[in-house]
Order: sequence, then structure tokens, then C-alpha cells
Amino acid sequence: MNLVAAARPTDWDRMLPALWESLGETLYMVGVSLLVALVAGLALGLALYVTRAGNLYGNRAVNIVLNVVVNIVRPIPFIIFLTAIGPLTLAVVGTTIGTDAVIVPMSIMASFAFSRLVEQNLVAVDPGVVEAARAMGASRFRVVWSVLVPEALGPLILGYTFLFIGVVDMSAMAGMIGGGGLGDFAIRFGYQRFNWEITFVAVVVIVALVQIAQGLGNLLARKVLRR
Repeated sequence: MNLVAAARPTDWDRMLPALWESLGETLYMVGVSLLVALVAGLALGLALYVTRAGNLYGNRAVNIVLNVVVNIVRPIPFIIFLTAIGPLTLAVVGTTIGTDAVIVPMSIMASFAFSRLVEQNLVAVDPGVVEAARAMGASRFRVVWSVLVPEALGPLILGYTFLFIGVVDMSAMAGMIGGGGLGDFAIRFGYQRFNWEITFVAVVVIVALVQIAQGLGNLLARKVLRR
């Protein structure tokens, strides 16, 4: 029976609208999650860096707490995290099923992941640049936004591009809670129906999406680094 199902030609007149809809759902989930991660992850990453001992806002207690929280969340497999924060998702969006519901865990996980990327890139900034800005009378807040972030902007863009790939990977698990997207499309219409053509097309679309994002990220990072 499976061989017969696999031998049937794919009805792309019916599948194409479903494919486009799934692509739209993926872009929606990824876009919102990345936007939240850009704001929350950048803020948390900056906090992790500036509260290090000897830094602009050095505070050992705060830094330890932030590191513990980040280290607790980041190692959790996303599929487990997706279900573990169900009560929070329910409180925020009123449901644990659907595209909006999956955005909550995606945004949280992406924010914590990006925070560590931000911290690592800021650590690589030459301390002499910060010291020079402080010697010229710049406030700590101004040093952060006028020196630290601009100096690390190129690597931050590359890190954000890398995050995009991770968030696309998370979105592929959205089907577990009825969230839709390309991953759900590939599983429901491809894998579960033994239609490898649909599975292959879904994979190609995901790869193309990632390649476009990676290319744009590399281009933007090069422009920033050449300034």
C-alpha cells in the first residue's frame, strides 16, 4: 500500500497553495521570534557583559544570576522546552496550540541563545577602545551604545544570521503543537504519506531560505566591517 501511495504523482495544484501557506507561517514565526530576540537578547547579552567583574557596571551577584538563568535555559532541547512552558504560553496567548503559541517558546529560546552570542562578541572588543572612551569623559551608557555595540556590530550581524538558522530549525518543530510551517508541511504531506517528492521540495525551500538569509547577513557584515 505504501509503495502504491509513493507511486502516485503529486497533485501540485493542491499542494502549492499549502506550500505557500506553510512558507508564510514559517516566515511569520521566525520573523516575530527574531524581532523579540533582537531586543531581549541584545539587552540580556549587554547585561551579561557589563556586569562582569571590572566592567562598566561590574556586579558579581547580578552576573552570576544572569549566567545561571541563561545556562539553565540554553541546553534544554527545544522540543522539551516547547512543552515545558505550556502554562506560560497559555497565560500569554490564551492557547498552547497554533502558530501564535509556538512563537512564545521560540522567542524565549532565541533570546537566550542570542544573549550568549552578544556577550561573546563584546568580550572580543579591544578593552583599550573602552578605556579611551572613558578617559575622554564618555558616560558608561554612552560607551555601551556608542563604542561597544558599533565596535562589535559586524560579528553581531553574523551571530544574528546564525541565530536565524537556529530559529528556522525551531520552527520546523511547530507541527508538534499544530503551529504549521514548512516542517509541519514536510511531515504531514511528505513523510507521513511516503511522498518523498514533497519532503524534498520542503527541504529545498528551507535550504533556499537559509541561504538567502546567510548571504544577506554576510553582505551586511562585510559592509559594516569595511567602514
